[in-house]
Amino acid sequence: MPAFDLSPTELERHRPDIEEPADFDAFWQDTLEAAGAADPVVSVRRVETGLRLTQTWDVTFRGFSGDPVRAWFSRPAGVGEPLPAVVEFAGYGRGRGLPHERLTWVNAGYAHLLMDNRGQGDQYGCGGDTPDPHAVAPGGPGPAVRGLLAAEDYHYRRLITDAVRAVAAVRELPGVDPGRIAAVGNSQGGGLALAVAGLVPGLAALLTTAPLLCGIRRALDLTDAGPYGEIAAYLSVHRGAERAAFRTLSYVEGVSFARRAQAPAHFGVGLRDTVCPPSGAYAAFNRYAELTGTDPRREIHAYPFNGHEGGDAVQVRRQLDWLRGMLDRQWGDARSARR
Repeated sequence: MPAFDLSPTELERHRPDIEEPADFDAFWQDTLEAAGAADPVVSVRRVETGLRLTQTWDVTFRGFSGDPVRAWFSRPAGVGEPLPAVVEFAGYGRGRGLPHERLTWVNAGYAHLLMDNRGQGDQYGCGGDTPDPHAVAPGGPGPAVRGLLAAEDYHYRRLITDAVRAVAAVRELPGVDPGRIAAVGNSQGGGLALAVAGLVPGLAALLTTAPLLCGIRRALDLTDAGPYGEIAAYLSVHRGAERAAFRTLSYVEGVSFARRAQAPAHFGVGLRDTVCPPSGAYAAFNRYAELTGTDPRREIHAYPFNGHEGGDAVQVRRQLDWLRGMLDRQWGDARSARR
């Protein structure tokens, strides 16, 4: 697929206006307050994985409406001191899978929490373990259109709340330095990580690649692939539902979360990505932190000849190097401040 979105020069200047609802902040404050009344951690159970260098626990925490959400929590074996933690969010249609599938971050020396996607896990990978008991509102079969006609019913209201609660949960787990938490994800996971950056105070870092839910209205005009195509297909049948759908989507727009974020941020994007068009990632990057009165360190890496896979392992290596430098610097600053 040739490059189809804005030119690289246009992307670097892309700062679109976003139709943000007046009650955006109140909506999320009320949602998170309702979910955060109880201790986030329900249970932590050690599991045997056959891996000698990694210890793993099966974690259940309270997500949206107090619903139990599953996650894998892993640490390097034999390491006693509190570690910075990476909270990772999986892609669209994927669940948490098996505990030995994602070892990059724990092998880099971090504690690692991989959140399950409620009501997902059936499209690829090795499945999930978290149902979505609220998926009864009008909408199509795919997660992107479940409850699409009302923000209160929308699937991503619940999933984003789960993601915020995952950070609260990992801060309570043994062997974690609660002041050094990074949110990480690609595609849907990148969109969830970006939402966390806009909603969670004190986040140490954000790493997002090809984030879903950024520049949603433009993406719907550019592509019929993936989750955006599911929304377009739904609206092609439910003619006249556009206004309600677009209002719902405005509450999960990644650019709105980016405007409220303060953590240092590392972005990645493939310029031939027809699943999550690159203009969405650039819109979030270019408007990042603009409402916070801060100017956090941030960088974006573009891959001109790549699609949704972005930089793949090259991007992961860049993330590893960037995050190590970021967290080591913050740790050094914190130690100096205590002296």
